[in-house]
Amino acid sequence: MSGRLAPNGICPECGALSRQRHGWRRRRIEDFPAQGQAVWIELRVCRWRCLNSDCYRRTFSDCKAEVAPPYARRTSRQAQLLGHMAHAAGGTPAERLLRRLGIRVSDDPILRQLLRAAQVVQPRARIIGIDDWSWRKSQNYGTIIIDLERRVVIDVLEDRDVVTCTDWLRRHPEVEVISRDRCGLYAQAARQGAPQAEQVADRFHIVQNLRMAIEEQMNLHGRATGSVRRRMIWNKRPNLGARGSGSSGSGYAA
Repeated sequence: MSGRLAPNGICPECGALSRQRHGWRRRRIEDFPAQGQAVWIELRVCRWRCLNSDCYRRTFSDCKAEVAPPYARRTSRQAQLLGHMAHAAGGTPAERLLRRLGIRVSDDPILRQLLRAAQVVQPRARIIGIDDWSWRKSQNYGTIIIDLERRVVIDVLEDRDVVTCTDWLRRHPEVEVISRDRCGLYAQAARQGAPQAEQVADRFHIVQNLRMAIEEQMNLHGRATGSVRRRMIWNKRPNLGARGSGSSGSGYAA
């Protein structure tokens, strides 16, 4: 499969539009297989001249990150698949699975793709969620910190200690909002480590607390109505004992 990119270029430095070509080159990129057969994309990439005299860049080439990064031999979506497989299965198991799918690649490029994705510098988190999670249920607990704007895990702390959480928050002064549960441990860590941040309760624990309060009130109401109902039923019962005693006494005979 072959193709050609746009008929003009935009300088990545100054943003100037250019229609003056400097040369051509061919680029071969591997994509997803079809029916078990490898699919290669051949692109005819143009190199342009930057017409802006104030720009230090004289020439530049077409660069479509949505197709493939510069100098990459695989499309962006195939590289993303390799990273997911490496994260889920590891190097050698991912290699076996990808060969079954028609992608012939060794374990080294798979692991390099995983390391490349891990080295990407993430933007600073302003709104975070902090909560505990179990390394081993009912035995070992740690702390997980999530960027709520991007919905990704930022860090995992080895325990849920106040000192550990406070040190982490002090190293990240850009935090503006902390979403947490009603645990006093994380409240204390937020006050000490990020006094500038606003503390809010997350939606899960608000709904959980509401549900528990409703259940408690319904249980109390049910017990109260049940006792009143029993008293009303008891009061409506005929007083058989009084009649029996009156029939044998002198007062009933009179």
